[in-house]
Amino acid sequence: MTDLLTTVAGALAWARAALSEAAASEPLDAPLLLAHVLGCERAALLAHPQRVLTPAQSAAFRDMVERRADGLPVAYLTGERAFYDLTLIVTPDVLIPRPETEHLVERALAWARAREGSLRVADVGTGSGAIAVTLARHLPGARVWALDASHTALGVARCNAARYDLAAERVHFVQADLLGPLLGARGAFDLIAANLPYVPTSALEALAVTRHEPRLALDGGPDGLAVIRRLLAQVPRVLASDGLLLLEIEAAQGERAAALAAEALPGARVTVHADYAGHDRVVSAQWGS
Repeated sequence: MTDLLTTVAGALAWARAALSEAAASEPLDAPLLLAHVLGCERAALLAHPQRVLTPAQSAAFRDMVERRADGLPVAYLTGERAFYDLTLIVTPDVLIPRPETEHLVERALAWARAREGSLRVADVGTGSGAIAVTLARHLPGARVWALDASHTALGVARCNAARYDLAAERVHFVQADLLGPLLGARGAFDLIAANLPYVPTSALEALAVTRHEPRLALDGGPDGLAVIRRLLAQVPRVLASDGLLLLEIEAAQGERAAALAAEALPGARVTVHADYAGHDRVVSAQWGS
């Protein structure tokens, strides 16, 4: 096995064979992991298949591939995940950002850019800070509050804000249960965005992600909407009279989540938006004009 790991070509061939029967593995996993070990771009890696690996690099790569074959996500192995146009730091303390959440970010940015003046934004259940950091980076006039119940998750989010030079006055980090300490700020927030736990408890054990990703960020209660209900009960106390609420949801929850939003925000214009695969993914509730 050691001989197989002496060059880029040999290491990739060995890794692809080792990962071929791993249910969660994808074709790009092997080059992504090797590029991370060698500290280079994937294109540069593939352009030099005869590059020789040091013993330390071979050992590190072998360890990563074996852990990936056991199901550990690539993002936790490399410590990074691409999201929107950023590369975010991730650890097992946070849910790995998904492409589906980019749909929420796109809608938030389109709405915000059509408005004038500064905006106050709350990202509830920020996790890695994917939503908060992306919105703050693309909306220079916005002030963003990133809230999470997990102290360790907020630490990761702070690192991502620092990675993109976002000053403390631009992104405020608050450890809280949902909107918690902001509930006294009636009408203060123009935009509330949330990617909350939405997996029904009964479905969790059948999902591979529960082996490694934080259950707190996944478990949405009996029907997957328990946490979303609690947030909706708080939103009217905080959202501005012409503000927007955006919720990421599970594909089967569109109708029920929209009904809950309409009940919580009387008079709001509630819409269910599909992702590129045609699945219900985001519920928007626009209050006022």
